[in-house]
Amino acid sequence: MHALTSQMAPINTSTLFLLTLVAILLSTTSSAVHPPSSTTTICQYTPYPSFCRSTIPINNSTANVHDYGRFSVRKSISSARKFATLIDKHLRRSSTLTTGAIRALQDCQYLAGVNIDFLTNTFHTVDKTQTALSTMKSDDIQTMLSAILTNTQTCIDGIQATASSWSSKNGVLAPLANDNKLYSVSLSLFNRGWGVKNNKKHSSVPHRKHIGFESGRLPLKMSERVKAVFETVGRRKLLQTDDGGDQVVISDIVVVSQDGSGNFTTITEAISIAPNKSQAADGYFLIYVTAGVYEEYVNIPKNKYYLMIIGDGINQTVITGNRSVVDGWTTFNSATFIVTAPNFVAVNITIRNTAGAIKHQAVALRNGADLSTFYSCSFEGYQDTLYAHSLRQFYRECDIYGTVDFIFGNAAVLLQNCNLYPRLPMSGQFNAITAQGRTDPGQNTGTSIQNCNIRAAEDLGSTKTYLGRPWKEYSRTIYMKTFMDTLIDGSGWREWSGDFALNTSFYAEFDNSGPGSDTSRRVTWSGFHVINATDAVNFTASNFVMGDEFLPQTGVPYDGGL
Repeated sequence: MHALTSQMAPINTSTLFLLTLVAILLSTTSSAVHPPSSTTTICQYTPYPSFCRSTIPINNSTANVHDYGRFSVRKSISSARKFATLIDKHLRRSSTLTTGAIRALQDCQYLAGVNIDFLTNTFHTVDKTQTALSTMKSDDIQTMLSAILTNTQTCIDGIQATASSWSSKNGVLAPLANDNKLYSVSLSLFNRGWGVKNNKKHSSVPHRKHIGFESGRLPLKMSERVKAVFETVGRRKLLQTDDGGDQVVISDIVVVSQDGSGNFTTITEAISIAPNKSQAADGYFLIYVTAGVYEEYVNIPKNKYYLMIIGDGINQTVITGNRSVVDGWTTFNSATFIVTAPNFVAVNITIRNTAGAIKHQAVALRNGADLSTFYSCSFEGYQDTLYAHSLRQFYRECDIYGTVDFIFGNAAVLLQNCNLYPRLPMSGQFNAITAQGRTDPGQNTGTSIQNCNIRAAEDLGSTKTYLGRPWKEYSRTIYMKTFMDTLIDGSGWREWSGDFALNTSFYAEFDNSGPGSDTSRRVTWSGFHVINATDAVNFTASNFVMGDEFLPQTGVPYDGGL
């Protein structure tokens, strides 16, 4: 190169300017990872090619996947706003609707608002770059776009389930169906244009993070511990291990006690005074809830970032309710405890729904909180106990009791070192531990169950119990290194309805143990797999829920790998 350069003729100023301009143009073009493409070419990579072609017709020979992606997200924002307006219009006529229809529409109203927020955040990101994003940012956007599809499907399910006598429901369902296709196209184009290829770590070497709390169950009585380990450091406080180890930053602490000795007597009062939209550097707003049975419906709204609740222990600090579908609630709003605030942490509490098997769907916890963590907690119910609704979630050393589909939803969720206790359902029912709700192959969602124990609750008897069944078309559930007792049926998995989703779902088992783990008599669906460590590592804490990015600050122990 140097020899060639030495033989070149001198370059005048105008020529140098033109060459510089060309270089700038070339560098700008090269930063766009994908070359220009026609609508037909771009749309073939989406689940709905013909819908895509009719919806995003860009007549520009230089347009590439980024241009189509931005156009699709902008159109999605417009559609989400139109749908929110439509829901508001129907709710203004609520005097003509049943209670069930009103509640389903109120769910849709809330979910439409969340979708607008997520789409707006997505557009702010994709409008600024033509190149692949960082691993975390890419996962953030894919997670939000995945949740938008989940939210829309939740709205559809609620209307279909509770509005049978509502004559105008098709006026809501029809635009929703189109919106779902548009959101799916947006997700596909994002994954193709901005997604990080092979962005997950493919190492089966286990590594362990252990920060903040000591290993195993926390002490049943936290009051003396909380008093002892808080130290003022400037304007912040630190919760640290008993041996002086790593620390969790706390911005403030309030105490909830039913006897009046704390700052508040209800959890809801404490949540209401927590700061809005705190940042990681601010630390957690800690609510310590002393032992007692709290009969209240707890809802932690989306603006209460970095909130931590610590109780006195499982079966000591208990939050309980009894809402159910039979009593007129939607599944979505039947929950005793609802959290949608990102970076939420709960430790040492029990959450119950006492409606019983006879009341069918009755949720204990509904979690739609991104990067949320539950440690040493118990969730008790029957049908639909734990609603892992959306976004990224982590559960460590928790106990989960239930019957039909008792772990369900469409989050990217990892349950690690947990105890799963199938219990006695209604007569004629069988138990399915999971009912995962992935509706689109582009979603980064699924239920991963690692190093857990599946044993019968005391009342189970001889009820047939299965690892899961496909609630939606691309249902995805993985069991890894988990002990399965004799209660698990030899076939392992159960159909939802006929052959629905048996070939499109992804059900996998890896290195499980116990008498129920024998895969020799498992179902023969093409969607069922016995996987190896190379595949299983994709569903670990570090890879599946981006655990290394948020779990260390929580103080909760976790295993990043297998």
